Parts: sequence; structure tokens; C-alpha cells
Amino acid sequence: MAWPAFALIMVMALSRTKNVRAPRGFGLWLLFMLWTLCTVAQVHEPGRIAGFFFRYGLYVGATVFFIYVYNARRTLTARRILGILTAFWLIVVAGGYAGIAFPVLEIRTALSFLLPDSLLGNNLIHEMAFRGLTQFNPDPDAFVVSAPRPSAPFLYTNSWGNAYSLLIPVVLAYMSMVRREKKFWFLVLILPVSFVPAFLTLNRGMFLGLGVALIYVAVRAALAGNTRIILSVAAIAIAAGIAVSALPVMERLDQRTENVSSIETRADLYVETFERTLESPVFGYGAPRPSENPGAPSAGTQGHVWIVMFSHGFPGLALFMGWLLWLFLKTIRRRDLVGLVCNTVILISLVEVFYYGVLGAGLVIIMTAGALGLREQESQSDIVREGADKGVDA
Repeated sequence: MAWPAFALIMVMALSRTKNVRAPRGFGLWLLFMLWTLCTVAQVHEPGRIAGFFFRYGLYVGATVFFIYVYNARRTLTARRILGILTAFWLIVVAGGYAGIAFPVLEIRTALSFLLPDSLLGNNLIHEMAFRGLTQFNPDPDAFVVSAPRPSAPFLYTNSWGNAYSLLIPVVLAYMSMVRREKKFWFLVLILPVSFVPAFLTLNRGMFLGLGVALIYVAVRAALAGNTRIILSVAAIAIAAGIAVSALPVMERLDQRTENVSSIETRADLYVETFERTLESPVFGYGAPRPSENPGAPSAGTQGHVWIVMFSHGFPGLALFMGWLLWLFLKTIRRRDLVGLVCNTVILISLVEVFYYGVLGAGLVIIMTAGALGLREQESQSDIVREGADKGVDA
């Protein structure tokens, strides 16, 4: 719930700024926002309407983050932005270790004293009001049965894995920027230490996203002849291999895949989501709806692609994925370290939106990376044009 609040402060700052700008192509995202708002007409239950505007508030918050970062070129340098995101990554890692240390601890937040029992009866609101440090459900009839998996500071383990994987390229780039400072050695120590909660989350999607990112960065570095990046990727791969060998990761993964039917159930849910969207292909349903299969999660969940498709129809999905693809193609043109990092973050998002929801921290990270990648690219081209106008060999 903090992201819209932060965005409100940014709006106040932007209101005092002259000539607020947006990149070409931003209209694609604005069309998505407009289309999403139109689909609220498909929601009729009061509870789902409240949920709709909660999710829409997160979209609005991420939009404001994008505009703010894109315009704050003097006050928010690339190094400062990457440093702030690295600090957030440290909080994510600390939350992971808190989950390992106190797996069944439940924190009653101030929200729980303010909300009536009728609202606390909603599963999502209850989980927000009574915060656990892990995602743990011992019910043998549940969708997923597993040992406690770190999730703090987020509600769900998948959100932890999504944020962690999106931030790893950022951390590595920031380390390169501060390699002559003391904080570099601190991060050198923390990076392999962070593998412990990361692997214990058993987030298969996170492993896939990071694997694709490592291969992508290695290929681009090889094509550019950048030995330093290639060696960094190799070092990370070796450290990850050692962590996998030292931790009971494979054993727990085997237990998880053998003892639960989550993969099969998720596949059935995706088929159901697609088939039900065909019944309302233009505007969708405005929000997820209960599954027709007892015990399964709601249709229109378990991945942001499915959330958007089911809630906002195929036009909404086309606009959302079109925006991410546009960001990827625009940032891929850059050859510098910051551009490579921003481009890689967006690539990871393109992989993980099929099985992770990104509303909240994930979308804010994606939009921040997109704004940073686009603004630097534009400022460099502006410098070239300015130099050409003055007769300087830019």
C-alpha cells in the first residue's frame, strides 16, 4: 500500500516542475491505463470493486514512478537510482533471512485494529493485516503444500522471488560503479550470502528468470568483447552452483514437485482462464473470479499475463505486453552498462509475467528501469545533436 503513497509525494514534486516530459511511445501505456479503467464496468460486487481500485492504484503509482524518474535527470543520477534499488534489495535479503529465523512468526499490524471484522474476513486483507515472514500452508488439501518459504517483506514468496531476480542485475551494475569504495566489498560479501534465502524460497520461476538473464548478459558481453562482464557472470554461476550443493535445494524441490499437484493444477487453471476469457474477450471480467474447479486458485491469477487477460480482455493484454516489448526494444539499442542492466531487467519481466504477478514492487522496479534506460538514451542523442549544431565532433 506504500507505492501509491510514495507516488502522491512524487506528484506533488512534479506539480512544481515545468515541462514534465514523457518518451515517445508512452501513449501505449496510457492506452492500457484507460482501457483498464473502462473494464471496471464488468465488476458488480462491492468487494471486487474495492479490489479493482486497489490494483488500479498500484498501476497509477508505477506510472508516476516512471514519469518522475524519467524527468528527474539532475537530482536522480543513474548511480543514485541504482544505489536506492540496491538498498531495497538489501531489505529484500534481510526479509528473507527473517523468514528463515522466524518461519511461523505472525505480526499483527496497525491495519488489523482499524479494519472491521467483515473486511478482515477477506483472505487477501487478512494476510495484509496479519503479516507472516514466510508463506506456509500445511493443509494437505491446499493448492501448494510446503515447508515455510521466505516471503518478507512481501505477502507471497513469488513476490519475493520476482523482486530479487529483477534487482540482481541492478546490484551487479551498482557494484561496478562503486568498485573503488568500501561498499563494494560489503556487497561482494552480501551477494553470495543472499543466495541462501533465494534458493530456500524454491521459486522455480525466479531460477528460470535469472538463468535467462545470465545467458543473455553473457551473450551480449561476448559479442561486445567485454571480458569483465563475462568473468562476473562466470563467478556468479560458480557461486550459485556452490550454494545449490551446500543447501538442500534440490531435495526440497524434488519433494515439492513430488508431493503437490501445483504444476498440473496451474496448467488447468491457465486453460480455464483462457477459455473463460473467450466468453468475454473484449473487456474481460474486470477482476479475477473464483475457479470452476473446487480448491483451485481464482481464475485470472498465478501470473500477470493471466491477470490482465482475464480482467481486461485481449485488448488489455495486447497493450500491456506491447508496452513491455516496446521498452525492451528501445533499451536494447544501448551499449553501456546502465543500458544493458535496464534492458536485462525488462527481459526478466517478460519471462516472469507469465507465472508471477508484478503489481507492487515488481512493476515499480520495471518502470524505474524502463524510465532510466529511455532517458539516458535520449539525453545521449540530445548531446550528439547539440554537438553537431555547434560544429563539435560529438
